[in-house]
Amino acid sequence: MNSMTGYGRGEATNGDVSVVVELKSVNNRFRDVNVRMPREYIMLESRIVTAVKASVARGRVDVYIRRSATESNQTVHADPVLAERYLVAVRAVAHRLQLSADSVQIDAILSQPGVLSLREVEADALGEWEVVETALQAAIDELIRMRRTEGDALRADLLGHLVSLERKHIEVTKQASGLVERLHQRLQDRLNRLLSDRFDSARVAQEAAVLADKADVSEELARLVSHFSQFRTALESEEPTGRRLEFLVQEMNREVNTLGSKSAEHPVSAAVVDMKSVLERVREQAANVE
Repeated sequence: MNSMTGYGRGEATNGDVSVVVELKSVNNRFRDVNVRMPREYIMLESRIVTAVKASVARGRVDVYIRRSATESNQTVHADPVLAERYLVAVRAVAHRLQLSADSVQIDAILSQPGVLSLREVEADALGEWEVVETALQAAIDELIRMRRTEGDALRADLLGHLVSLERKHIEVTKQASGLVERLHQRLQDRLNRLLSDRFDSARVAQEAAVLADKADVSEELARLVSHFSQFRTALESEEPTGRRLEFLVQEMNREVNTLGSKSAEHPVSAAVVDMKSVLERVREQAANVE
């Protein structure tokens, strides 16, 4: 079992460029991958998203990529044609002013706009993919390890809650035993107080049976046992089970609510309240499972 929350970091270099990849995952009903990266790597986005989705089944994953070149990515570009034109123009001015053409300094020409300019060297994204992939995989591996560690803690916590639910289920089952007899006795005692001996005992038994049928919770208790078993199996599975756990929590909550609406005795009502409280904690924790 994996949690949906985690963090991973990876770094790689090929001597010319260094790449750092950071992954952060949080809870999400679906699988959502968002990538923030240098514009040089835009063409690699689909590969990055595919790599992350191959390892993450559920949750929102934010991917942060930083790129740094070991050498400057700028080159000096010279425009000799423009320099020659500047030189011709300067010599023409010198001739007009009756100055020596030899007085024209080369640095004066080179300092003119456009003669020398800086240009960025375009990064070879495909050529750097191996570096990006290495850093990305290292980050994914660390992310998965953290999600698995947190998932183990979630499993232990959910198992503890499941045991609590099973204990409360046993309490309710014991209380539900002999319900018909207790309802019959309470109805008979009530009528005795009201009518003394002037009532039909057969009619009392019939009315008690009707009340017991309406208060019968055997089906709900049986379905809860099935849900508990499926929940435990899902907790032990190595496959992503978050959605199944959430579904089972909904089903258990439905059965417990029905128990509450049918409960005619205080001990059952108290146990139902406790079960609802535990189920709420289970629901919150199950929402963290991948």
